Amino acid sequence: MYVMYTPHAFRFQDDQEMIRFIQQYSFATMVTCLDTIPVATQLPFLVEDRTDKLLLSSHFAVANDQAKHIVNDTSLIIFTEPHAYISPQHYDKKESVPTWDYIAVHAYGKARLLTDDRSKIQLLERMIHYYDPVYMHQWKELSDTFKSRMIKGIVAFEMEVTQLQGQKKLSQNKTVAEREKIAVHLANSPNQVEKSLASFIKDTL
Repeated sequence: MYVMYTPHAFRFQDDQEMIRFIQQYSFATMVTCLDTIPVATQLPFLVEDRTDKLLLSSHFAVANDQAKHIVNDTSLIIFTEPHAYISPQHYDKKESVPTWDYIAVHAYGKARLLTDDRSKIQLLERMIHYYDPVYMHQWKELSDTFKSRMIKGIVAFEMEVTQLQGQKKLSQNKTVAEREKIAVHLANSPNQVEKSLASFIKDTL
């Protein structure tokens, strides 16, 4: 079993909470070992929470060597997005250390390649529906020849998740008053990522 270091205070409530997070922040980093050397590719994922399994689907460029290893070797997909530096100025005790608040979910599994043209097209259309539904009208007008060339350039896959682990480090080990100060500070930040994190911290109050 792969173990993500997760102090008790920073654990997700359950798998469903982690699944909702990765559905919201579905652009992730897929890591696979190639001859003991870890390599990574950033990919958009479709996250399907079925009754009996959790499936993550995406595609590589056909020239990407990582795609040759995802069937036989376990991959790690890292979902993470809102994060921010937390200054000790927000804490009641002067002798405090700075830290970083963040949310991350790790998904492990071995992939299955989608090799036939129909499965590849279906995956692309599901991704369009999810990420860019307005584009679907234009997609349907594209020629079969163009689509055929497109799918020849990708390696499509789906991965059944065998382990799902996560951590939401949102200053839960601090007092409510301290967390309130941190949330207000981040909510007023010009940085949109920090603003997003503020809402997660407010949910812990």
